[in-house]
Amino acid sequence: MGQLEGKVALVTGAARGQGRSHAIRLAEEGADVIIVDLCAKPATTKYRGATEDELQETARHIEKFGQRAHVAVADVRSLSQLQDVVAEGVAKLGRLDTVVANAGIFSSAPLHELTEEQWDEMVDINLSGVWKTMRATVPFLIEQGEGGSIVLISSTGGLQGFPNFAHYVAAKHGVTGLARTAANELGAHRIRCNSIHPTSVLTDMIDNEDMYRLFRPDLETPTHEDFREACETAMNVLPTPWIEPVDVSNAVVWLASDAARYVTGIAMPVDAGALNKV
Repeated sequence: MGQLEGKVALVTGAARGQGRSHAIRLAEEGADVIIVDLCAKPATTKYRGATEDELQETARHIEKFGQRAHVAVADVRSLSQLQDVVAEGVAKLGRLDTVVANAGIFSSAPLHELTEEQWDEMVDINLSGVWKTMRATVPFLIEQGEGGSIVLISSTGGLQGFPNFAHYVAAKHGVTGLARTAANELGAHRIRCNSIHPTSVLTDMIDNEDMYRLFRPDLETPTHEDFREACETAMNVLPTPWIEPVDVSNAVVWLASDAARYVTGIAMPVDAGALNKV
């Protein structure tokens, strides 16, 4: 039996990248999973958007472990859409135990050059979308009366400041505060809430030309390998330019499991030593 046998989890941003990895690892440990994604490109991002085919592919991975998937295309900026997804998913899968608020975007510009659209979309998705995911799920967890685990995917940028993406850092700091406050509010219901703070994770969100240029402004047309070299020297204490999605997913599984039953309100780095680097 897996660590999450008989449990049901919800994961936002599940079509690819970290979200897909979280959903698959949760299923591998025995959970049925409600998977949610926008399946479109947000206006201010420069990398390609996720697709419905990719979300269905995540469902197929879940089903390979003998677990059920409830698939929903929804926007975390819409509370009503999320409430419908949760109601439908709980009706289909029977319960809800774990919530993984993972959906997020990235864009960059110096603070004084950010547009209102960039700021607003970042905060709407990366912070308000996390709160709306909680707003749609917490009533079910409370009514169910059996506790639960909420895992918010923040960033090392949720604990320190980075230049050239102030809107992202501000939103991720907000997520950290949201997790800490929710832990205090929901503890009486045996609902735990924690945030995870990864260093760079190799997904489409960072593996793109816009990010290459951010890390290698000295080059006219930087490549993936140029980006790798910059990350290897600039980011982490351990000798790696980035981590893989499964490294974060393993932390998600632990926080969702009874092994972490008395862990709440923490900001958990999965950062290859980045936050400790001097």
